[in-house]
Amino acid sequence: MSSSPSPKSADSKPDPRQFFLREYIEALLIAGIFLGFSNTFIIKTFYIPSESMVETLLVGDHLFVNRLIYGNSGSFQGALPSRDIRRGDVVIFRSPESPQTDLVKRCVGLPGDRIEIVDKELLVNGEVFEDSLYSHHRDPRVFPNKRFLSRQTRLRDNFGPFDVPQGHYFFLGDNRDESYDSRYWGAVPERYIKGRALMIYWSYGGETPDGSWQGWSSKVQQVADTVRFFFVKTRWGRSFHLIR
Repeated sequence: MSSSPSPKSADSKPDPRQFFLREYIEALLIAGIFLGFSNTFIIKTFYIPSESMVETLLVGDHLFVNRLIYGNSGSFQGALPSRDIRRGDVVIFRSPESPQTDLVKRCVGLPGDRIEIVDKELLVNGEVFEDSLYSHHRDPRVFPNKRFLSRQTRLRDNFGPFDVPQGHYFFLGDNRDESYDSRYWGAVPERYIKGRALMIYWSYGGETPDGSWQGWSSKVQQVADTVRFFFVKTRWGRSFHLIR
C-alpha cells in the first residue's frame, strides 16, 4: 500500500528571497510616499525653461523650492518658522493667466506698494529700487509708453504707476528686457504663491523641455539625450548654489 505524501512540517523555513522581495517593495513604497509628501508640502523641485531670470537662473537649472517659508502650506501653517514675502525674494507661483503653470520671478512689490518704471529704472513708492546686483538690461533701446506700440513693447521700459492691491505681490524677471511678468499680467494673489527658490541642485546645459507635453516618443528622446550628455553638459559649478 503506497503512502500519501507527507505535508510540509510546520517549522519549515520559507524562501528568504520572498522576504527580501517584500522588504524591497515596502522600502520603495515608503520612499515614494515620503518623496511625494515632501515634494507636496516641504521641498518642491522646479526647473527653468526660459531666460527671464538670467543671469540669476539659467535655462536648465533645477531648483529646490522651500514650500514652508511663507507659512501657506495647508495644515503646516504656523507649525514651523516662517516669514512674509520680502522684496528681492525669488518666488515660485502659479501663473495668473494659466494657473496650471508655475512661474519663477523676483518680488519687487508688496501689498500697498506703488510700482513705477521710468526709462527702465524701477521705482518703489517713489524711490529708486536698488536691484542692480541681480537685474540687468540687454537691450539699450528705451521705448515710450505710447499706444502706437504693441502692449509688450510700450510697457517694458515705462510702466505705471501701479498700486499693488492688498493680498497681492508684484513680480519682475531679472532679465528685464526679455521677461513676461507683472508688467503684462498684473499682480499675483497670495493664494497663488508656492514657495521661495532655495538652491540649484543640478544645472544642465543641454536641451530643456518647455513644460508642454509632446508625447511619449519626445519624452523618451529627452531622457536618452540627458543620460548621454549628462557628464559633458552638466554645469558642475552651479550645483548646490544658493539662490539670492
